[in-house]
Amino acid sequence: MAQTFRGSDTVKVDAKGRVSIPAKFRRVFEQADPDWQPGNRPQLVIVYGSRKQNHLRLFTIEAIAEIDRSIARMQRGSPARTMMETMMNGQSEPAEIDNEGRLVLPYKLREKIGLVDQAFFIAAGDSLKVWQPEAYEEEEERLEALIPDFEPGSDPLSLLPPLPETAEG
Repeated sequence: MAQTFRGSDTVKVDAKGRVSIPAKFRRVFEQADPDWQPGNRPQLVIVYGSRKQNHLRLFTIEAIAEIDRSIARMQRGSPARTMMETMMNGQSEPAEIDNEGRLVLPYKLREKIGLVDQAFFIAAGDSLKVWQPEAYEEEEERLEALIPDFEPGSDPLSLLPPLPETAEG
């Protein structure tokens, strides 16, 4: 099972569109790239999505391969498959982290989400979301509104579905 990303960080964006990927995130990209070994550049896929998507998603190679397998199981020619293929294949870019731990975000992607001098990274399981910091603040407010009201002392983990039972041997 692949490692998941944890945490968040704000990093500088230089004039060439380079962002330093925090070490905790680089390690996940390395471990989830089956061809990576020390000295190589870890590979990833940047999904920028439709005009409505106001952030980028950086997927590990393992995660994108799993998504590709799921898309391949969808009915050929179906609207859902067409949409997923367009978003995950057509509205994406392969990328790599350089030997200094930096990722170059192409100009068209920086422009799409309004990145200028800072980028906000936040973990999303097997991907990282990249936001313009002020846009994420608005997203965070929207997410806060989705959190159900709990009784005092309630545990949000109660929202998780139960794990399937396993046979003990």
